[in-house]
Amino acid sequence: MVQAALLGLCPECGAKTLYGGPASFSDKCSACGLDYSSFNVGDGPAAILTLVLGALIVALAISFDIAVRPPFWVHVIIWVPLTCLMVVASLRVTKGALLIAEHRNRAVEGKLAEQDEEA
Repeated sequence: MVQAALLGLCPECGAKTLYGGPASFSDKCSACGLDYSSFNVGDGPAAILTLVLGALIVALAISFDIAVRPPFWVHVIIWVPLTCLMVVASLRVTKGALLIAEHRNRAVEGKLAEQDEEA
């Protein structure tokens, strides 16, 4: 699953068609036709990344400031681009992993698997 999320592979056929942009999905797989818009990834990955990456960047920035004492503009030049790159790269992977997990588990919003089998 991690490799599929890293490479943007379709969870159905394995084609490299999952992403249409840096952190956005394509509408559907051009190889097998799987509709990616039917999956609801939501804001969970972004919320988790905000907490985890925010804590990591703040810890690194404080450590760097204590060790080197650079001027403020050096912090801006280092941490703003690094934060943006880390967020986009990790958001892409976490959103992909969540979509792949939803596909593998046949997750449907508001329904349980047992309810589908009974109907």
